[in-house]
Amino acid sequence: MLTFKDNPEESYLFLGRIIAAFVIILILTAGLIVRLVYLQVVGHQLYSTKAKENSIKIEPTVPSRGIIYDRRGNILAENTQTYTLELIPEQIGDLDGMLVKLQALLNIPEEKIEIFQKLRKRQKRFNPIPLLTNLTQEELAKFAVVRPFYHGADVHIRQLRNYPYGELAAHVVGYVGRINEDEVKDLPIAEYRGSTYIGKLGIESAYESQLHGTTGYSEIEVNVQGRPLKTLKEVSPVAGANLHLSLDMELQKMAYEALENYNGAVVAIEIETGGVLTFVSRPGFDPNPFVIGIGNAAYQALQSSPDQPLYNRALRGLYPPGSTIKPFMALAGLEYNAVGVRQQFNCPGYYQLPNDSHHYRDWRKGGHGPINVSEAVTQSCDVYFYRLASILGIDRIHSFLQQFGFGEKTGIDLMGEKSGLLPSREWKMAKKSQPWFPGETVITGIGQGYHQVTMLQLAKATATLANKGNIIIPHLVDKIVTDITSKPSENQPKSTIPLKPANLNTVIAAMINVIHSNRGTARSIGLDINYHIAGKTGTAQVINIKQNASYNEHQIDFKQRDHALFISFAPAENPKIAVAVIAENGGHGGSVAAPIAAKIIKQYLRDKQTTQP
Repeated sequence: MLTFKDNPEESYLFLGRIIAAFVIILILTAGLIVRLVYLQVVGHQLYSTKAKENSIKIEPTVPSRGIIYDRRGNILAENTQTYTLELIPEQIGDLDGMLVKLQALLNIPEEKIEIFQKLRKRQKRFNPIPLLTNLTQEELAKFAVVRPFYHGADVHIRQLRNYPYGELAAHVVGYVGRINEDEVKDLPIAEYRGSTYIGKLGIESAYESQLHGTTGYSEIEVNVQGRPLKTLKEVSPVAGANLHLSLDMELQKMAYEALENYNGAVVAIEIETGGVLTFVSRPGFDPNPFVIGIGNAAYQALQSSPDQPLYNRALRGLYPPGSTIKPFMALAGLEYNAVGVRQQFNCPGYYQLPNDSHHYRDWRKGGHGPINVSEAVTQSCDVYFYRLASILGIDRIHSFLQQFGFGEKTGIDLMGEKSGLLPSREWKMAKKSQPWFPGETVITGIGQGYHQVTMLQLAKATATLANKGNIIIPHLVDKIVTDITSKPSENQPKSTIPLKPANLNTVIAAMINVIHSNRGTARSIGLDINYHIAGKTGTAQVINIKQNASYNEHQIDFKQRDHALFISFAPAENPKIAVAVIAENGGHGGSVAAPIAAKIIKQYLRDKQTTQP
């Protein structure tokens, strides 16, 4: 059967399709025109800027870090130029293969490769990562020969932080290290763009914002391959401020060496200014390897050392003050009228609380006999201060000693300071859920029990005593110098402890007798001088001795021997310097710690006499 075509129907269908296609084309054309109008008119400024950014590269210029000096102008932290081999992972096809070749070529230690791999994980792939710093001339020559074959690896001149005095000033100056991921989160991005290092400890950390400086930048026009064509704009960086410390490196070195085979700390404060003259923590460590990234084996050796060289004993070491607390206890007794200047207590060699059989023993087995407050300080009579502490009570002891800064941070311009511990009823109940017992008051009177101090804290208290109750706030930075200005560091306002002059004179006279009388416990250090030193020896127990046992340092392990302490100031009538010393396990404050303080005092006063017109 034949089928006839319906030509009119087909024509209508074809026409409809043409019209639909035309409408679609019209809509698309209209959309294209609208988009072109937007790009050329409405979005012109935005896309013009973006196009410009594609051809201009912003490169940060890292500022030079500020230099740190001691009071004599000796450089404690400086910037040195060094050749550094750096790799850009993005430009290297086989990074691991290149590392193997470079390691063989330049004899790179495995620990350097490990440090590089750690840095590689933290950094963007387009950032240069240092592989080897401080390249020698031989290493430079070896790499120069093969340089064309190592695309993505190059040698750059960089500034590297250097600490000339090494371990002598490590705990006070600190060091810089590579910025880690946690630190990046808290840093101002604009200021630290391009920066690699940040202060980690000591002055380097406490004064990071002043030392770092202000980052500059360059606007560089580049081609499509990213190669620089010309510099369009350049803003120079502003170097970090230079810091001048109160620290005296000659005294610092003397104190460090005087500790000899003992671990310990020595802090000396200039009373007139509050400037810290020595801030010794022994043993120390060399901060220089930390700058470029210390190897794991070397770091573990420091961490695991029984001597704890990384531990800042001057700032964070906590010790019982021992008998160095006795001048402050004597002053408390006089200020509260708990004892009279001429009033005597009998010392039979031990002290007993009422209705208690326990004997609190004196260091002198036979005792001191009848003794007054001044003689008790000079001869360091334990029994006198047992009884005085019982009379005063822990509440008044805590209230008085707190005025001198015990149990509180000193306010020094360093971070990480510990506040020590000045015990009280409230502290014990909160910490141990126990009441305060009378026997705990007794041993607090001779600086034992819960009481703990840092040497910085003890030096501040001694300086405040020497300054007739005018509170000393210790500081390390004397002056901050920039290219434009030079200004002294801002110190905290001072206050005064209300003390009766007669009571102060009694205690200071007793401290003078510690050195300058026949019965003084440190009389050997005052033989060759024409001025007076006021001081107090101290011995702090490391282990408890049973009631009927005797202490023999030659029969116990060295690390269990008593600590030797000494506090002092001079000249006693017009104090210029205060010193606190601890020699761990040194045994006797008079024979071990006192000579160390004497060396510092004598040298400081000699220098001061020489420099005065």
